[in-house]
Amino acid sequence: MADMLNFDTNSDRRRGSRHVWFLNSAFDKIGFDTAVRRITERPAGAGFAFVVTPNVDHLVRLERDTVLARLYAQAWLTVCDSRVLELLGKVSGETIHISPGSDLTAELFDHHIDPHETVTVIGGDADVIEAVKVRYGLRDVRWHEPPMGLRNKPEAIAEAAQFVADNPARFVFFCVGSPQQELVAEACLDRGDCTGLGLCVGASLDFLGGKAERAPVWMQEARLEWLHRLIQEPRRMWKRYLVDGPRIFMLWRRWHKTRRDLQALEAQLSSPEQVKQRKLHQRIRDLETQLADLNNR
Repeated sequence: MADMLNFDTNSDRRRGSRHVWFLNSAFDKIGFDTAVRRITERPAGAGFAFVVTPNVDHLVRLERDTVLARLYAQAWLTVCDSRVLELLGKVSGETIHISPGSDLTAELFDHHIDPHETVTVIGGDADVIEAVKVRYGLRDVRWHEPPMGLRNKPEAIAEAAQFVADNPARFVFFCVGSPQQELVAEACLDRGDCTGLGLCVGASLDFLGGKAERAPVWMQEARLEWLHRLIQEPRRMWKRYLVDGPRIFMLWRRWHKTRRDLQALEAQLSSPEQVKQRKLHQRIRDLETQLADLNNR
């Protein structure tokens, strides 16, 4: 057990060419199948780590929410939840692989979670949990329901992390929205005695439990899943999709200009004339050093 707890959660984290910086987040350069493989192959008793699935709403909030930026920086795996971001990446010449949190959750329950293994869930409601248990024949679901306003209740966050520590499972599903779910995941990291892999997947269990309906495949492929959710829940979703969401295009324009300016500067600094000038300056500095050494003898 000690060896499992000492499993190096940083040994296979994103680094260097394994991730791409896009807008204001780092995404792992892996497709859906690879993400599933990495998630399912991680040892069940390994020290706690967590997965985040940024979408448009998250990246817009990242501009002003330093807490969310801190939380994302600690993620073991970051995969893109938004086909709109995938499209913006394609327009920018960047490949942003799509691995929606709802698809990851469905894949795990459909093909990788044994009905007899322990599954821990933070968030959701009783009807959804019961529906998921019945649908998949789950025998051992450990469920904790935190209070509303979790972000501003540190004692409730600590209580949720305590529940994760007391109910070890290969997979822990955090379903309390962002950044509440990431705050609980961070608290689990800070404790040092939690195990398993946490998945910050928002309303994903609502889809599996029948509380909410996912957009038809054609709408998903047309990058219109946001419209489907807006039609389903206009009072709750109108601000996110009609006011906050469009800000992603302003963020993209600023990012695109900054990247273009940086590329121009890099090209200028790597020109033959600049390289020759830097070599000349270095030669002068070397001669000055040699002269100083002679004077000191």
